[in-house]
Amino acid sequence: MIKVHKPSIVRKIWGGKKLQNWKHLSTKESGAESMVPVGETLEIFEESLPYLAKLIDTSDELSIQVHPGDEYARLHENSSGKTECWIILESDPGAGIFLGLKEGIERKTLEQALKEKRPVNELLNFYEVKPGDFFFVPAGSIHAIGKNITLAEVQQNSGITYRVWDWNRVDEKGQPRDLHVEKSLDVINFAPEKNRLDFFQHKKNLFHRHGRSDICSHRDFELSLLNQNSNEKYFSSIALKRPCSILNLNGKIAVNGIPVSPYEAVTIENESSLAVEALEEGSCLLIF
Repeated sequence: MIKVHKPSIVRKIWGGKKLQNWKHLSTKESGAESMVPVGETLEIFEESLPYLAKLIDTSDELSIQVHPGDEYARLHENSSGKTECWIILESDPGAGIFLGLKEGIERKTLEQALKEKRPVNELLNFYEVKPGDFFFVPAGSIHAIGKNITLAEVQQNSGITYRVWDWNRVDEKGQPRDLHVEKSLDVINFAPEKNRLDFFQHKKNLFHRHGRSDICSHRDFELSLLNQNSNEKYFSSIALKRPCSILNLNGKIAVNGIPVSPYEAVTIENESSLAVEALEEGSCLLIF
């Protein structure tokens, strides 16, 4: 069974307009986080998927935040934890992400900066990004997506986010958004080896690789990128331990003969094989 998912819009204070234009979706508000609802599986399958995929466009920085691991989330939130990963689709010159603490930053340093209301971003590593960059962000990694970036995100199917600092920003009512400092400090990875670039499995130029590239593996999702020329077909016999999803990034494709437009997604269950035909040159994410 193959189910095609149409795109929907979730508006955020930091969101940009790019995705709603790409998808020809109208909105009365200026900001949008565009979510492909591959996680809304209660309508499709008896059990929900353990992962969620999104397309995110930013016109401002997201809050500096952290997500708990499974054990902490089960104990305190009755939820799974949240490990995620990003593939950069577009970025303005100089745009980047904040990921991991700089060398030598300890818990007491971060606590003092928060107490004195100093800019927390100055304590984090900043990486300028380009299309095709990949970052794996394990639970416990302090991070923020910067402004003027469009990316695809695959994550555990959890909505648990602890805001550490929010750039002294206020919402549409003039109120600061809630922070979750104590829980954040409980779960942030302060070990130096868990704040270096190699820990985040950084990869470059993924869109320059022809064919299928396996990118990362997690208990709740395995992620591959498929780059194809027009009229190419990828074929695989599949023995799925859970439903597979395909998030189409650009170019029209057909999945087992079913057409899928850019920025749409499909979920696949109880199929003995998978055929992805590129009707145009493009790229898609395979999520197992």
